[in-house]
Amino acid sequence: MIAYARLESHIGTVWVASTPMGLRKISLGSEQSGAFHSWLSKQAGPAEPSEEPEVMSFALAQLREYFSGSRREFDVPLDARGTSFQKAVWSQVVRIPYGMTATYGDIAQLVGKPRASRAVGGAVGANPLPIVIPCHRVIGAGGHLTGFGSGLAVKEALLRLEGAYPL
Repeated sequence: MIAYARLESHIGTVWVASTPMGLRKISLGSEQSGAFHSWLSKQAGPAEPSEEPEVMSFALAQLREYFSGSRREFDVPLDARGTSFQKAVWSQVVRIPYGMTATYGDIAQLVGKPRASRAVGGAVGANPLPIVIPCHRVIGAGGHLTGFGSGLAVKEALLRLEGAYPL
């Protein structure tokens, strides 16, 4: 069973989906509505996904706190699905402190693949839980903002919220 909800924020609508195991998907920005609902329709199993903000209240509360500037870390259960390499990358990304950034090369070093910056970029881009797994904190070499599924304006807004931009 997948429950979902939405939250209005200064970056637009934030769509959140969860399974009984934990958060499964976050889509940022109002223009992501179609992509999120398309993803939901592909997840349909014995029970259709249903909009249930009350089921999602714990996660929504933490996201509201993040957007208000009072939350720096999340402690919601996660059900992030990906390859072992993607999960290794995400486990490093989640360690980037609030208000700080790291480069794709930094993450490549941390996962023991120092020449795999592009592969790290692919894994970061496949992150199903932006903000909670803070892929917006991963930047290009030289401090350039690069690649973000919801657009560079959203990435910049999140980094500004955290006081990490301008770099």
